[in-house]
Amino acid sequence: MSAPTLHQPSFLLANLKADATTKPLLQRCQDLVRIIDDYPAKELHLIFPWLVENVFGSLDGTISGWNLRLLNQRNHEFNVVLEFLNPGGPMMKLVYKLQAEEYKYEVPVNYLPGPVKACIQDGVLPDCPLFHNKLQFPLLGVQTLNVALNPFEFFTFHLAYCLIVPKNAPQGQHSTMTDSAYFLLVDTYLKYFLPIEGSVPSSPFSDSRGSVAASSPRSSSTSFAGYGVHSPSLLKHHIFHQPSVNADPAAQEIWRSETLLQMFVEIWLHHYSLEMYQKLQSPQVKLALLQYRLSMSSMLCQPLVPPGSGPLHTYQEPFSPSEEHVLVVRLLVKHLHAFSNSLKPEQVSSSASAHSHAHTSPLEEFKRVVVQWFVQQKLFLFLQHCFGHWPLDASFRAVLETWLSYIQPWRYTGEKSGPQPDPDRTVHAKWEPFVHENLLMYTKLFQVFLNRAVRTDLVNAKNALMVFRVAKVFAQPKLAEMIQKGEQLFLEPEHVLHHRQSRGYLSPSQGGSYLSSRQRVVTDMVFKVKSHVYSLEGQDCRYKQMFGSEFRAAVLNFIQVIAQARQTAKRISDQSSEVAANSSFLFWLGLSSADLNNTLTGTEPEESGECLKKTHEFLDRTLDNLCQIFKLNQGQLTQLISNLSFSQEDGPSKQLPDCIVGENGLILTDVGRRQIINGLRRFDIQYQGDPELQPIRSYENAMLVRFFYKVSSLINERLGGHMNMLCLRSDFLGQLGRYYLMDPDYFRPKRSPMSRHTPKQNWRPRLSLRFLASYRTLLLLLLLYVLGALVSLGPLSSTVLLLMGALLYGILETLFRDRLKTQ
Repeated sequence: MSAPTLHQPSFLLANLKADATTKPLLQRCQDLVRIIDDYPAKELHLIFPWLVENVFGSLDGTISGWNLRLLNQRNHEFNVVLEFLNPGGPMMKLVYKLQAEEYKYEVPVNYLPGPVKACIQDGVLPDCPLFHNKLQFPLLGVQTLNVALNPFEFFTFHLAYCLIVPKNAPQGQHSTMTDSAYFLLVDTYLKYFLPIEGSVPSSPFSDSRGSVAASSPRSSSTSFAGYGVHSPSLLKHHIFHQPSVNADPAAQEIWRSETLLQMFVEIWLHHYSLEMYQKLQSPQVKLALLQYRLSMSSMLCQPLVPPGSGPLHTYQEPFSPSEEHVLVVRLLVKHLHAFSNSLKPEQVSSSASAHSHAHTSPLEEFKRVVVQWFVQQKLFLFLQHCFGHWPLDASFRAVLETWLSYIQPWRYTGEKSGPQPDPDRTVHAKWEPFVHENLLMYTKLFQVFLNRAVRTDLVNAKNALMVFRVAKVFAQPKLAEMIQKGEQLFLEPEHVLHHRQSRGYLSPSQGGSYLSSRQRVVTDMVFKVKSHVYSLEGQDCRYKQMFGSEFRAAVLNFIQVIAQARQTAKRISDQSSEVAANSSFLFWLGLSSADLNNTLTGTEPEESGECLKKTHEFLDRTLDNLCQIFKLNQGQLTQLISNLSFSQEDGPSKQLPDCIVGENGLILTDVGRRQIINGLRRFDIQYQGDPELQPIRSYENAMLVRFFYKVSSLINERLGGHMNMLCLRSDFLGQLGRYYLMDPDYFRPKRSPMSRHTPKQNWRPRLSLRFLASYRTLLLLLLLYVLGALVSLGPLSSTVLLLMGALLYGILETLFRDRLKTQ
């Protein structure tokens, strides 16, 4: 029986690959459930890598797998997939079955996050402990460097990586990002392995030695307090202190939760420059760098560096996250806040004491530090990159809401006050430490957002809504005071800090006072705030205060931009209403074009009517909130807006935008660009080419325009000389010829405001019949022919009368034009 057993795995894998192209997904899942239950881990080991790739797709994107990001409830396979991949389903049962046997699966280093990959290729210990002690050196002649992951890590790696692989949607197939199978699957895994209530369900399979081979379990005596403030990971301690294999099973409770979360964070948020990555290295890893380099240099087989990788300081990974990527990150942020806030109050107070750590469950310790140690640094860099590189359009709303979700943990406390907590309620004082320890999340990102907002078209209701959302969040009572206090703590002078510290640690018997405990708390908060800022910005950072005088001037400038956009929205709304009222009858007769409103104002369809009213409302409330945040004088604000209104009373649209004179003409300034974006001023753009070659308008018949152009060109080519001689005459016939054959607007010299040069014009007279292709002209001619038919005139007689009337009108215009000019 030994021989069949040896050949059966390859036979099983071949059958599964064949079934993947012939059988429907439901039948394949049923077969896999039976195989997972019946076959031993030794035989399932060989099909596991193929199965994971078949589900999530290949890392290079060539195999799409089950298309989890495109699968939604409208597909009949939706429930089948979710049931199979459920954390308690067959797929996870296979993972646990292989986990108990300590199997390893290789992943190429090229697919790791860019900074981690560059570190490994240059012989530097990566900060992420997920990839420590797992490097597989290539054989001679092999160019690929791999890391060996256990089954659970291998599965979660592909689950996380599936999000950042470019998605190729089939033609005509569209899916809402938040109802896709992938989005719901991530949500399910977060709720399962990071439960808000209860504990993580135990694995049905365990190692016979009493410890899981996934990652080194933490011993019950290990405390999170010893990891240090800068440590971004709970697993970092495992690098240096390997616990006993007979560790308490309760201490192994959260290794899967740590692995899942850290894999999500590393794959989704770990994309920035290697210089920044090295700056975020924890002290423990920095101390281990020398030992790691020595061990690497002593090996016979060095890791092969691919050509073009470059030195560490020149590395920069190209990174452009999709909107779907950002939405999944927001899901992670919201769940982590709810998970962290589920920590019981008595355990929060007890965890503050180092003596009580042994009596606190690992899951509760995990809740206490999960946001600060796992997410804070990488999410800050992720959001900062998005703020600086995202297009200036409404899709930025996903990034904005992710940021606002992180800086409002009080929205995810699980309180039963209602489905939507009151956003205007006072921020409780218990959240002040969170605000201080995440100071840059509030201050620097707000400043970056403001710099972005002044370049945005705030007349657009969607952009105005985003500005309003930010101002409304920061205007919550007590929040601005907390931020301002955090800035004061950071700016505390060093000599005062040392003086406080020396007094704060004195006991009453040594001369200390009852204020010593309070001073010690203040000193601790100063250290925490400074540590937070320096860990993200470096020791040489120049902190720009959110409530300083320099930024206050930027806020006043932003208020001016908002006021300009508000006035533009009101003006466009008034013009649209007036034009709609005046042109309704003409449009019914066909004498007005359908796109008159848009062409007149230059706005998009969604920026008219009710949307402009919403814009005005959003911007009004934004001004009120900004005054509340920065304690602005209402009189000063009113004076600023009134001065702006006074400067624009003389028709701002008739003035040129703010420009400076350059070598080739006028050059727009930043103020001029904002004036154009908000519709306050514009250049008088006119068509300066041949009128006969203008683009075909919506009120013209395209076929007739082309036909009359050919007829006119033929006549002008045949009779051009006679027309020229007629127009050169100085008598009455010459004047009449110039009236019909020469357009005075076209032949008047024109010069662009952006250029010093006047374009050359063609002064030759010619006949133009394009006006006959206009629907308005055709309708008017039809009415005149109908009127002639009513008085018993035939088509020929009506045509003669029309020509005689046109000739008489031209004669009268020619006779009285010069007389009217002289008067």
